[in-house]
Amino acid sequence: MATVLEQGNISIHTESIFPIIKKWLYSDHEIFLRELVSNAVDAMKKLSMVSRSGEYADDAGDMEITITIDKNKKTLSISDTGIGMTADEIKKYINQVAFSSAEEFVQKYQATSDEQIIGHFGLGFYSAFMVASQVEIETLSYKADSQAVHWSCDGSTSFSISESDRTKRGTTITLTLLEEENEYLEDYRIRTLVKTYCDFMPFPIKLVVLEEEAATEPEQINKQIAAWKESPSNLTDEQYLEFYRYLYPYQEDPLLWVHLNTDYPFVVNGILYFPKLKPDVDVTKSSVKLFCNQVFVSDNCEEFIPRFLLPLRGVIDSTDIPLNVSRSFLQADRTVTQIGNYIAKKVGDRLKDLYRDDRTSYIKSWQDLGTFVKFGSMNDDKFKKQIEDIVLFQTTLKPADAPKVEVETAEGDVWSSENSGNTVDGKTYTTLKEYLDRNKGTQENRVFYCNDPIAQATYVSLYQSRGIEVLFLDSFIDSHFATFLEREYSEVKFSRVDSELDDSLIEKDQTEAIDPETNDTLSDRIKTLFNSALNKPKLTIRTEAIKTDNPGSTPPAMVLLPEEQRRMQEMMAMMQQQQAQFPEEHVLLINTAHPLIQNLATMQKSGSAELADTICEHVYDLALMAQKGFDAAGMKAFVERSNQVLTELTTH
Repeated sequence: MATVLEQGNISIHTESIFPIIKKWLYSDHEIFLRELVSNAVDAMKKLSMVSRSGEYADDAGDMEITITIDKNKKTLSISDTGIGMTADEIKKYINQVAFSSAEEFVQKYQATSDEQIIGHFGLGFYSAFMVASQVEIETLSYKADSQAVHWSCDGSTSFSISESDRTKRGTTITLTLLEEENEYLEDYRIRTLVKTYCDFMPFPIKLVVLEEEAATEPEQINKQIAAWKESPSNLTDEQYLEFYRYLYPYQEDPLLWVHLNTDYPFVVNGILYFPKLKPDVDVTKSSVKLFCNQVFVSDNCEEFIPRFLLPLRGVIDSTDIPLNVSRSFLQADRTVTQIGNYIAKKVGDRLKDLYRDDRTSYIKSWQDLGTFVKFGSMNDDKFKKQIEDIVLFQTTLKPADAPKVEVETAEGDVWSSENSGNTVDGKTYTTLKEYLDRNKGTQENRVFYCNDPIAQATYVSLYQSRGIEVLFLDSFIDSHFATFLEREYSEVKFSRVDSELDDSLIEKDQTEAIDPETNDTLSDRIKTLFNSALNKPKLTIRTEAIKTDNPGSTPPAMVLLPEEQRRMQEMMAMMQQQQAQFPEEHVLLINTAHPLIQNLATMQKSGSAELADTICEHVYDLALMAQKGFDAAGMKAFVERSNQVLTELTTH
């Protein structure tokens, strides 16, 4: 073991560290006002604590903060009617850098008060020197027979203390501003800073402007009331909406909100709002405003807001968030993770309550809520388990056609489809479990879905005609969500309606007549005809007779994109940040039950081979139109061919 040669204390020279504190502790000079106002709030909270303890019997009066701009003297003053200081306290808390009075004060009075003190590091006062050439303190302590004190410092390490003739309890800090910091003599600048950082502090903040020996009337410039500190039972829906409009003016009203209020194992208060998701909303950035003791810290809460909830808006206030000294950003801490988990759980609880208590509102909001819920399911296993019974999908099933289904939820409740209220505005919604239970025994855990109701309308109609239920997975997140669900439910397979036709849609036992001259069936002739007319080596041509009561109502041909192959191409395109291209290798399914296809075979045999080839190309283009749009050349060719076919048909 090494021998200890010497032990001692590290020496810190104020002359060296004071310039660093003044210039580099805070990234923005404007923070000085936040720090000085926070100290004023603490002074008044301390007086409240002392009063409740019985140590101060006098009337505290109206406690408020006054900011005074004197344009002639080029000074800015921040006054409070708080606890004040004695000369000894100034020597202890002002002259000793980073000696905070907060901790010992709270420990002394915590038994008689639940007030939260803002300051902890003992450095905020020195931010005044970032903008001032001289800082003065005029203060009178609440203690009986106290002598008022004046303290002054010119920005060096030298100071002076003298007696003052102040007679009013409290403290005034006066800053003689540097020439380059005169922007803080403009009342609009002070109003902006108070609104940004101090708007919800619990005491009135008033502004007075002195100019040419005239003074404006004191005007309160902060909102003061922090809605998130109120009990949810004390707030009406309109008050929640008014608060949202105040925070985010000119925005549409939110879908719903979640009120956070806990003091164990950490303190968190807040209100989070679900906004309507617009194309210009960046879902990767947080819009939640972070406060600590009602002091604004940041409008970026990405550190402890779960990723899937980043688009939420609102306020979170916590005294337990581990801020750095300048309160400019969060530090890594286990509490951050715990708060994130708490927020996710409260959001899940709120959604479940809405689903249970007001199903109609839940469904109406689902287009926006669904993005949060699905993304959360994929990124947070606890959240997924919490809300898996309330993930909805629009379905083609009509309410009148749906058999009664009773499902036991994870909480033991029994859900009945008879009184679910799952139809809103003519659209019916279902959960995955309900869908699988309804179709048990007929689809073998297969889920048929459509992600483009317009382009895939023909396919959906075909499935509906045979009584097969189709789900709509048409949001941008659904292609990933379907893959996620297949991993979670390994026995379930998702198939897009254009990936393959279910066996129930095809006439399997149909016997085709054989041409005695060529020994070919209709299917053989059709395959030969289309292969010759289209001449596309990577195109696979299949023939099937599609079941229908009216052959003319079904499409003559359909393009099929195998599920796995299509998903792989979409994934590769996403990784390369490109748009997925239509695959060259695909299937053209020819419906041999359609009159057009049957007539084609006759036409080719009767000597109209050229017209038959043209119609084959036309049939293929019509099938492609359900999958992709034409480019300029393709559209030109399609229009010309349409005119050609119509002309030839009218001459026969």
